[in-house]
Amino acid sequence: MTTTIASSADVSDQAVLGEGTQVWHLAQVREQAVLGDNCIVGRGAYVGTGVQIGENTKIQNYALVYEPARLGKGVFIGPAVVLTNDIYPRAVGPDGSLKNSHDWTPVGVTVEDGASIGARAVCVAPVTVGRWATIAAGAVVTKDVPAFGLMVGVPARRVGWVGKAGEPLKQQDAFWVCPATGTKYIEDGASLKESEENA
Repeated sequence: MTTTIASSADVSDQAVLGEGTQVWHLAQVREQAVLGDNCIVGRGAYVGTGVQIGENTKIQNYALVYEPARLGKGVFIGPAVVLTNDIYPRAVGPDGSLKNSHDWTPVGVTVEDGASIGARAVCVAPVTVGRWATIAAGAVVTKDVPAFGLMVGVPARRVGWVGKAGEPLKQQDAFWVCPATGTKYIEDGASLKESEENA
């Protein structure tokens, strides 16, 4: 499968796009960004300088992935999601002079393999979204998210667990069970892990 870049997209010659990756209308992919195979960058989305994106990741329309974000494999970034990169944002310094790229140090958001971030959610750097976690639409993530965590609200709080199929897990005895696949998980303090009974 060949890489596809829409004629209206702005993709730097210094970006690296994996085989089968598609960049759609009005999207921008900056210098030194690296996208794995079979990624999708939707209409009007932005991928910042040096951002690292794993294979099979989808970045939906108008999402903003600011550097130095790191996205794992199979990540879903919903429409109009924002991954921030400035802890103390200011347009000007204390003296009123316009700040430039040398006046601050960007910090990134990390999204681990399989995680999904719903439409218009905001992840405030520096946070890590654990593998296979789900962030609900419109949530604002200000703290690290555990693997398989289901997060909602402003600020986001964990309201349950999700499995790899994306469906909320149901508690059965000592396990959390995926209704779609039957996979069992075990709660371990503030985190979740797959049960050895699945093997």
